[in-house]
Amino acid sequence: MSHSPLLEKAIELLHEVNMQTPVLDLACGSGRNGLYLVNQNIPVVFADIKESALEQVESTITRHHCEEKSTANFWQIDFEQDDIKPFAGKSFSAIIVFRYLHRPLFEQIKQAVIPGGFVVYETFTVDQPQFGRPKNPNFLLNHGELAELFSDWHIIYSFEGVIDVNNESGKQAIAQVIARKPLL
Repeated sequence: MSHSPLLEKAIELLHEVNMQTPVLDLACGSGRNGLYLVNQNIPVVFADIKESALEQVESTITRHHCEEKSTANFWQIDFEQDDIKPFAGKSFSAIIVFRYLHRPLFEQIKQAVIPGGFVVYETFTVDQPQFGRPKNPNFLLNHGELAELFSDWHIIYSFEGVIDVNNESGKQAIAQVIARKPLL
């Protein structure tokens, strides 16, 4: 599976932002989006709860991108543990999130992005159950929720609606945002 087309809309911005800090691929899964960035010589921290997912990403990098291995780091963490602040003391030039929603993380995500850095976020909306999984409302954005969460940032790109995809129904209901954190 290839990377999200949303990343292509953000790639120039991600190259622009100060790369003293890496991009975080939050809940990276197979790493398809972070791997795209690694291929663009952008340093990435792949973060996921599953050690097996991180091992798969590392194996892919080792097999196909030996010279870029130094631009990838791995962080095994459960972002949904109660009473933890996973981003305390951490900062990133950008945080990318695809197909994952845990609302208690939003403020921490916003704090962990450096001033002038970016969030690239794409996940399902409440309209998704008619097309397939997920169906749990805890994993589905309400209408306008994503854009509202970043309304205090500069929204560069925003989309909410139904897209054509290669799945059983041929459709997915998603929301997307590319937003820049204000400078101090």
